Amino acid sequence: MRLSSPALFLLSFLLLYIVQRPTYATQKSYVVYLGAHSHGPELSSVDINRITESHYEFLGSFLASLDVAKESIFYSYTRHINGFAATLDDQVAAEIAKHPKVVSVFLNKGRKLHTTRSWDFIMELDHVGSNPSSSIWKKARYGEDTIIGNLDTGVWPKSRSFSDEKLGPIPSKWKGICQNDTDSGFHCNRKLIGARYFNKGYASVVGPLNSSFNTPRDNDGHGTHTLSTAGGNFVSGASVFGFGKGTARGGSPKARVAAYKVCWPPVGGNECFDADIVAAFDMAIHDGVDVLSVSLGGQPTFFFNDSVAIGSFHAVKHGIVVICSAGNSGPGAGTLSNFAPWQITVGASTMDREFNSYVILGNKVQLKGQSLSSTALPSNKFYPLISAADAKAANVSAEEALLCKNGTLDPRKVKGKILVCLRGQNARVDKGLQAQFAGALGMILANNEINGNEITADAHVLPATHVNFTNGVSIFTYINRTKSPKACITRVTTLLGTKPAPFMAAFSSKGPSTITPEILKPDITAPGVNVIAAYTEAQGPTNQIFDKRRVKFNSVSGTSMSCPHVSGIAGLLKTLHPTWSPAAIKSAIMTTATILDNNGEPVMNASYFKATPFSYGAGHVRPNSAMDPGLVYDLPVNDYLNFICALGYNETLVSIFSDDPYNCPKPPISLTNLNYPSITVPKLSHSITVTRKLKNVGSPGTYRADVQEPSGISVIVKPTSLKFKKVGEEKTFYVTLKVKEAKAAEDYVFGNLIWSDEKHYVRSPIVVKTA
Repeated sequence: MRLSSPALFLLSFLLLYIVQRPTYATQKSYVVYLGAHSHGPELSSVDINRITESHYEFLGSFLASLDVAKESIFYSYTRHINGFAATLDDQVAAEIAKHPKVVSVFLNKGRKLHTTRSWDFIMELDHVGSNPSSSIWKKARYGEDTIIGNLDTGVWPKSRSFSDEKLGPIPSKWKGICQNDTDSGFHCNRKLIGARYFNKGYASVVGPLNSSFNTPRDNDGHGTHTLSTAGGNFVSGASVFGFGKGTARGGSPKARVAAYKVCWPPVGGNECFDADIVAAFDMAIHDGVDVLSVSLGGQPTFFFNDSVAIGSFHAVKHGIVVICSAGNSGPGAGTLSNFAPWQITVGASTMDREFNSYVILGNKVQLKGQSLSSTALPSNKFYPLISAADAKAANVSAEEALLCKNGTLDPRKVKGKILVCLRGQNARVDKGLQAQFAGALGMILANNEINGNEITADAHVLPATHVNFTNGVSIFTYINRTKSPKACITRVTTLLGTKPAPFMAAFSSKGPSTITPEILKPDITAPGVNVIAAYTEAQGPTNQIFDKRRVKFNSVSGTSMSCPHVSGIAGLLKTLHPTWSPAAIKSAIMTTATILDNNGEPVMNASYFKATPFSYGAGHVRPNSAMDPGLVYDLPVNDYLNFICALGYNETLVSIFSDDPYNCPKPPISLTNLNYPSITVPKLSHSITVTRKLKNVGSPGTYRADVQEPSGISVIVKPTSLKFKKVGEEKTFYVTLKVKEAKAAEDYVFGNLIWSDEKHYVRSPIVVKTA
């Protein structure tokens, strides 16, 4: 068949279009990172458009079409971070990565919120000696001059924690907005001074979104909880179903707060995507925040391919303190995320408050558990007790049934009884739901061995309590040895001053860093178990679709919860010491921390074995001491650049990264010589001398060194005393570590270096492993 001329023309055009246009079936979304911008802080709309056009032109040079480039780019980073996010073929992305002006090109990967709520503060540190005293709070004016930003699921604006009562005008430096263009019911005020949402990276993965996604409103609860923990206002009478009742307050209760919504309903287990995270950091820096709280993270990756590391570097460069959660992948070693040296990385530990609910067995043995169940069984009434393994449905293994998963239980065996389920795999609150569906009157949730003594008070839908591993073993043993086992579950009571506290949460991710083991991570630990803070009213306390209850405050656990505790403390420090750098604030928090619990014993892990700095970093945070540390280990931005050079990056890339003329030191610095508040030597061969510098931020005085040597390692400090005559004066010292014997420190060993003037105790962990 002969085609007419018009038909031939149309066919040729279609073929050309197909050849030139990328095939969307093979495309993925990428972030193209071009370093920092060279423009000044004040940008006009013309400047912004010019930058965006330059991004179109740059990508267009690879796609041979400016129009296709404009369709591909969904973010143009125009303020402080230079780059764009676009849908690209893998081949095009690889070609772009070779360009000399490109720092990195990386997939728009998903990250997780660091809360344990889905599976398995209100600054309430008084009882473990970590709550800022009233005099310190007043001196720091409750953080009133500080603006705390939060990258999370947004915020529930109607929460009383964000009331602007007794607050003055919004700080004049604030440039942010209240992005409520499609949510007219969302309002900001003099407390919640800004809110934005970022969902284009998420949409590039899941597909087009409807207008309900175009809001910073928190429909999850996580963002409201973390933001109120960091900077929530005073709220009297706060509780969860009447438990833990008291006055809620954030770490910096008079700070102004801003929400940056970057996390959305999970897809493939991920909620927060790199392209959105970079966009949020870029705008938060522009808006004028002083502190950024980031309770999310992903798999460890090199800094230039890590959206949180990139964003936090640019923030720190502009004087913003960035606090990140360590992750909830513990208790295994090397499981943490967010390990950049310019971040403050926070692990999670317990506080000395419990919501006790006892199990009383038929043999009169009482076993302690915890719960926040809103309903209770009649007092002292016993009911038949059954292991979920004995209540398995047909064709289901005992192992599966023991976890109380959907469809694994036989209602005929469960009805009218108290069911015992094992922790793990599915959500703790889902186990309670399955027990209720099967007809159980109550549930006992028993820890597996890996979770040890870490128990969580959840707002279960039926009377329930959560017991530790040892008590769980006792209950299963009783059931197996008793012909007609029975039990009762007591009503929940709130108990303060419990011991030992703190101890490390089993879920808290641990070091060493798998990318840069020369930097001890996490840096610090803070309360992250059973933390009560404000919550969304769009969800029930369990975040399960079946839960129609609503609460104004909720108890949640995770390093997501410990991170904003430190963010609130950083807010106070920013107000009290406005000229301090982010590194100085980090140093003050780390060097004043404690490694003892409220029994005066070393902090333990969830199995009650002695924890190490790979769990808690420098220790458990102590805000009062952090306000007056005496000395700090300071770090200018160039020291971080020297660190990056020492990792093997060339100075051209490092210069683009920082947007300042820069030459890598020749020879490169030793990674162990970064002026960090801890000393880590992961491959000690014979001996090494590391250098540190201390800055005086207190009164004049003489500090003397005291060393607690790691086992098998000798430590010599020179000089042994440092005399400071004025504020801001700096002194250098040297620490020589030497292997005492051939088999010493085959595994990591730990010690401490303490500088003291008898008033201040400036402690740095020492972490060593032989080569």
